[in-house]
Amino acid sequence: MCAGLHRLIDAWMPFPAHIMDAYWNTVLYNDAASLALGMRTEISQNCLIAFFTDPLYRARAKSWQQVASQVVAQFRAACSECPDDEGFQSVIAEAKERSPEFAELWAGRDIAPGGQLAKEMEHPLVGPLFVESTQLRVPARPYLTIVLHTPLPQVDTAAKLEWLCSPEGRRGAMYPLAG
Repeated sequence: MCAGLHRLIDAWMPFPAHIMDAYWNTVLYNDAASLALGMRTEISQNCLIAFFTDPLYRARAKSWQQVASQVVAQFRAACSECPDDEGFQSVIAEAKERSPEFAELWAGRDIAPGGQLAKEMEHPLVGPLFVESTQLRVPARPYLTIVLHTPLPQVDTAAKLEWLCSPEGRRGAMYPLAG
């Protein structure tokens, strides 16, 4: 991973940001993505599979059911660029095996281009968070997508994210509450 992309993700602090490859495997994420979204090394590093199988992420996502269909439609759009690609087929097979919800939504055949997606989360330390997830392709590396989570004005999300990334917030995150 080039140093410039590391700097970009780190500069987005205290807001969550991550980079994923064409198959939605997490390549890099910043501390805010870990603290707010629950990204961590011990879960699947594939964003699609983690979305459907990580209980921590699901517990935090207020509108998970609504967002799930959009996530599947966006992944289908990514797959449509290379429909016979073995990497995509492998992710789809694993997601179907691990999540009946994914399998049902995948059978619906909806498609939507990647772009922006509003997310509402309930964080155990700071309460509600509203962010807009924006996918941006890296022109010099078209197999990479930067995902920036921009705080929306509801419930002062920006201030809550700043607190989570502060020393005080990090201490609180060491002992997370259930949920």
